[in-house]
Amino acid sequence: MKDKFYNYILTLQDTITSKIETVDGKAKFQEDLWERPEGGGGRTRVIENGNVFEKGGVNISAVHGELPDSMQQYFGVKDANFFACGLSLVLHPKNPMVPTVHANWRYFEMYDQQGNIVDSWFGGGQDLTPYYLFDEDAIHFHQVCKTACDKHHPDFYALYKKRCDEYFWNSHRNEARGVGGLFFDYCKSRDDLSMDDWYSFVIEVGDSFLDGYVPIVEKRKEMPYSVEQRNWQEIRRGRYVEFNLVHDKGTLFGLKTNGRIESILMSLPPHVQWVYDHHPEKGSEEDRLLDVLKHPVDWTSRL
Repeated sequence: MKDKFYNYILTLQDTITSKIETVDGKAKFQEDLWERPEGGGGRTRVIENGNVFEKGGVNISAVHGELPDSMQQYFGVKDANFFACGLSLVLHPKNPMVPTVHANWRYFEMYDQQGNIVDSWFGGGQDLTPYYLFDEDAIHFHQVCKTACDKHHPDFYALYKKRCDEYFWNSHRNEARGVGGLFFDYCKSRDDLSMDDWYSFVIEVGDSFLDGYVPIVEKRKEMPYSVEQRNWQEIRRGRYVEFNLVHDKGTLFGLKTNGRIESILMSLPPHVQWVYDHHPEKGSEEDRLLDVLKHPVDWTSRL
């Protein structure tokens, strides 16, 4: 399973980076191959200073070895070894009318001292973070997510949409990071779903990513914007940074397993503002966004 999934994300990385370069029309991804001293490595691809994308990364990694003490405590195991691979991406557009997007699809195995698999699971998802909210964009993104889920289980979309709203929640701000999407984790073999079934589901979601995001980018990337709107984008990016450094499990896992710092922190945008006690004008588009972020919306019911 680990070889099958790793080969899938290698191909998916090529597909996504090629399409994003075409959409941008100027910038190309810079590739870095890296090795982790304790075992494994990865292929990092970063795009910067493009026509459309100010910064973005589409990274894959496959790491293995002894599970660090902090992670053994987290999982409640002793003397365990692990293998983890995944693709993680974040794209920060230049135009504030185009939303930031994040996605991650991953697979994890844990072994005993004899090398036997004692646990394995899939995880992942994709979510949208707009700075100016166009309802039709959120509806489109969620409908693509729902279509992918519905092919595998009638309950998946509602369940993983709810988990996404709960996970990407800046509790110290009492607001969502964005308008959500899907978030699933610890997807393990069970009576009605084998690991092959989970694999089929995860690659369905992964393959749907470009269908969910690229049409939104194409629709918004040429829209005019003001200095004030750009400032708002940078203020909201600050909340994105806060989530990734305070709450995000993937960032924390990477830091605790001696991952490559440049790859782990590639999700951070290049231009950010923290303005003291900032509040947008009541009734403005910025204010409307904040209201939605405090009250998650059932977007597919708005079709």
